[in-house]
Amino acid sequence: MNILFVADPLESFKTYKDTTFSMMRELQQRGHAIAATEPRHMGWRSGGTVNATVRRIRLTGDAHDWFAVTGEAVESLKDFDAVLMRKDPPFDSEFFYCTHLLEQAQREGARVFNRPSALREHPEKLALMEFAEFAPPTLVTRSPEAIRAFHAEHRDIILKPLDGMGGMGIFRVGADGMNLGSIIETLNQGGATSVMVQRYLPEIVDGDKRLLLIGGKVAPYVLARIPQGNEVRGNLAAGGKGVAQPLSDENRAVAEAIAPVLAARGLLLVGLDMIGNKVTEINVTSPTCFQEIHDQTGFDVPAMFADALLDALGR
Repeated sequence: MNILFVADPLESFKTYKDTTFSMMRELQQRGHAIAATEPRHMGWRSGGTVNATVRRIRLTGDAHDWFAVTGEAVESLKDFDAVLMRKDPPFDSEFFYCTHLLEQAQREGARVFNRPSALREHPEKLALMEFAEFAPPTLVTRSPEAIRAFHAEHRDIILKPLDGMGGMGIFRVGADGMNLGSIIETLNQGGATSVMVQRYLPEIVDGDKRLLLIGGKVAPYVLARIPQGNEVRGNLAAGGKGVAQPLSDENRAVAEAIAPVLAARGLLLVGLDMIGNKVTEINVTSPTCFQEIHDQTGFDVPAMFADALLDALGR
C-alpha cells in the first residue's frame, strides 16, 4: 500500500520519541510505501482534485539521517491507499482549513484518518463535556463572574485556555484565591477568550495518564505523566516524568465506554487523558506516547495501530 502522512516537517522530528515516526517505521517494516507532505504544501484548483507536493521516503535506520527522499512530485491525495493526518497542534485557522481540504479529498475517494470532520467536531478540551459523567466538574465560559463563582463552589481549581497544548497556560488557584483576578485577566482577555475551569484533582500526584484508544479498543498500558517538584502540570513538554504502567480496571471501564463511540465517528486514534478516574481531555489531532509505552513495557503500540489501520482499510 501507499500511505501518505500529513505532518510537520520531517526535519523537525525527534525520532527517539516521535509517534508519527514509529508509525512510519512499523508500516515500512510491513512492506508498505511511505510518503510525507505538510499542510502548507497542499492545494486545490477549481475543477481539479486536492493535491500536495509529496516526498516519497525510505526510513534508513540511522538515528540522525533517518529518512532518504526517493522521489518528489505533486500528487492527488485520492491516489493513496490511506492518508494519515498527523499535524501537531495548535488547532488554529490553518489546521481548520487543512481539514476542509482533507474532507474534499475524502469526497474524491481518499481514506483519511482521523476523519477530517471528526477532527473539527472534537476540540480537545471541549470534547470531554459530552462525557460529563466521567469528567470532573468543568466550566467553559468567557464570564469572569462565572469563573469566580466556580472557584467559590470548588475552592481549588485549574484554569486553562481552550487552545493550549503541552501544558501551556495552565494555572492552579487554591482556596485562598491568590492571583485569581490576574489569571482571569491573562486567560480571558477582557471577555474575548473562552476559558476552561475544572475542579483540581489531587490524584495528579500519581500522574496525568495518557490512555490510547486505537480502532475502538484500549491499549493495555498507559503513560502516567507525573509532575516534578512544585509543578502542577504533568505534561512531558512541561517537565513531567513519563512512567508507563498497566491500565487499571477502573480506567479501562471508562475508556471502554468512550472508545466505541469515538471510533464510530471516524477517530481511529484517540489520546484519552485521565487523572485518577476522571477524564480531563480527549486528544484527537496528533496523539502521542507510542514509543514511551513501547520502550518501557515492550507492548508494541505501533503494531496495534498498524493492525487497526489495515483493518479499517479492509486489508
